[in-house]
Amino acid sequence: MAKNSTQKRSTLADVITREYTVHLHKYVHGRSFKSRTPQAVKAIKTFATKQMGTADVRLDPALNKQLWARGVRNVPHRIRVRIARKRNDDDDAKHKLYSYVTFVPVASFKGKKRKKIK
Repeated sequence: MAKNSTQKRSTLADVITREYTVHLHKYVHGRSFKSRTPQAVKAIKTFATKQMGTADVRLDPALNKQLWARGVRNVPHRIRVRIARKRNDDDDAKHKLYSYVTFVPVASFKGKKRKKIK
């Protein structure tokens, strides 16, 4: 029988950056036209929360501009993002870590996997 590990790891030491491809079409398919891009923004924030384990997620203005480039209706089907988990240096911060999501331009999404950035 396996031993239960009662030792908890601290995530404060885990300042890390990874690249992901987010399939936005599955989040906005069937949504009304006026809520497609806002739903895509929420989906990226939810995706970053699940992957990085931080409640505080911030989007880069360039990523927001890329999402809204084709209007509220025509959201890109996929988007490549770089998510960086960083320490929050504010003294009165509610959360000690936050995630910062930036846009990564790619020519094709074929064969792209999750990638750890040093």
